Amino acid sequence: MAAKGMGRWLPPGVDTALHYRREWLWPDLRAGVVVTALLIPAGMGYAQVAGLPPETGLYATIVPLLAYAVFGPSRILVLGPDSALAPIIAAAVLPLALGDDDRVVALAGLLAIMVGAILLLGGILRLGFVTDLISKPIRVGYLNAVAVLVIISQVPKLLGFSIESASPIGDVVSIVEGIASGGVQPNALAFGLGSLAVILVLTWLRSPVPGVLVAVVGASALTAILGPSGVLPVVGALPQGLPAPALGGLEWADVAALALPAAGIALVAFTDTAVLSRTFAARRGETVSGSAEMAAIGVANVAGGLFGGFPISASSSRTPVAEQAGSRSQLTGVVGALLIIAFMLLVPGLTEFLPAATLAAVVIAAASRLIDVRGVARLVRMDRADALLSASAFLGVLVFGVLEGIAVTIALSLLAFVNQSWRPYRAELGRVTGLRGYHDLSRYPEGERIPGVLILRFDAPLFFANGGIFEDFVRSRVRAAGPGIHTVVLAAEPITDIDTTAIDELVELDDYLRSHDITLVLAEMKDPVVDLLRAYGLSDRFPPERIAPTVGAAVDEVTGTLRGDLGGTEWDPDAKG
Repeated sequence: MAAKGMGRWLPPGVDTALHYRREWLWPDLRAGVVVTALLIPAGMGYAQVAGLPPETGLYATIVPLLAYAVFGPSRILVLGPDSALAPIIAAAVLPLALGDDDRVVALAGLLAIMVGAILLLGGILRLGFVTDLISKPIRVGYLNAVAVLVIISQVPKLLGFSIESASPIGDVVSIVEGIASGGVQPNALAFGLGSLAVILVLTWLRSPVPGVLVAVVGASALTAILGPSGVLPVVGALPQGLPAPALGGLEWADVAALALPAAGIALVAFTDTAVLSRTFAARRGETVSGSAEMAAIGVANVAGGLFGGFPISASSSRTPVAEQAGSRSQLTGVVGALLIIAFMLLVPGLTEFLPAATLAAVVIAAASRLIDVRGVARLVRMDRADALLSASAFLGVLVFGVLEGIAVTIALSLLAFVNQSWRPYRAELGRVTGLRGYHDLSRYPEGERIPGVLILRFDAPLFFANGGIFEDFVRSRVRAAGPGIHTVVLAAEPITDIDTTAIDELVELDDYLRSHDITLVLAEMKDPVVDLLRAYGLSDRFPPERIAPTVGAAVDEVTGTLRGDLGGTEWDPDAKG
């Protein structure tokens, strides 16, 4: 029992190691080898998208994988550079670096440390719920836009020339001009399109050998054999060595300049990681704490930033590969990290023949997986308002940029929440013969109104933005009902809160109804909300006889009769009307 209790205080990776099963070893080793085939080209490719040297992508893979293996709560998650973060990193650090290669690496490391610190603090404070700040429709639009930006940034490399990045529209114009002016290199185009075709076809065929591995090895071998490296842009040999601190030349002003980007990256990184973590944990019958995941991603980012890396998150492309290869524990990530270290120490020259166009194809293939056409179609079919929000997020990123796009997405999410609460569903309820309860008359046209009684429902908490709409709704229904109404019963179960502004609206509504000799009865109101009415000093205005346990009880009390259309059932004052 003592050992079991002590396990709660151990890092998840240590606890897994203490309870490691022998039958997990081969699947973990095999999965580690398979995933490494993706980790190396993906890490290098996303580093270049972020405006950093290719080797930093490997540093940003090795260190976070080792850190997460110790502190990460998920046994299957694979961490590393991500296509959703790379454009944000570039937008944050390149303007501050002013073309200095050493400074851009230092700034990226500082950004990772700041992102990690935010996530670690959030995990300690149990702020895992912050993922709710970005709703799914807006997240779909944001990621679609990021995917488009990444693909646009890689097209010139695929074609064998370079452009000065300005804006998405400006980049497209520059690409078209480059093509028109004959800047396309046939060798680069052949390698790029050929590599992209290999990756996509093998992915479509669900090949046991990753298409990325086939494309990278095949393109490198052809380049070495045919010898077109003199006219074909290549990645070049990597520097031999291990991850090391690279934070020289930083100033406090850099911390201030990176504060907003760090917060945005932290939100995006944790949102993607939390969704991925929950999805794979559910498949394996496990549970993962969102706050523990947040803290672990924070530790991984801090560790990566200290040793020459940049901000990372869980990978939606490499994690499924690990699962399909049979991964059982965090050892898969450790094996991947060790194999990358071996690669950098023993054979860093292998990338000397890797065409830049092939690496661009790897990034384009990965970024294309972010594009969710089905998700957009589903939104259009299910909810036009959500589809519009998704499109707005998409355009916000493309027009204003990835950093500003994060602020746009959060603002749109909050706007969507306010809009739903501001104009919630409202209904008049009536009696449907033979059916228990009181139901929406717009859905049950055969329903009947209770003579002299108006039953209304407002499906949202009452607060400053919708209190006036609530009051107008009740007044308009009273006027539409005409003379003879003596009681309004409010089905108040959906009203989970009332703020001070809405309280004033409720009092004004009650005064209006009283002036027309109409009594307002609150039915099914939750006890905490009744407590609020008392705290606001409304006990005398709404005494117990005006607060009914159910709509049915309120109607029975007002009419003085019990329902006789329910097949002889007895009246139950605690039933739902």
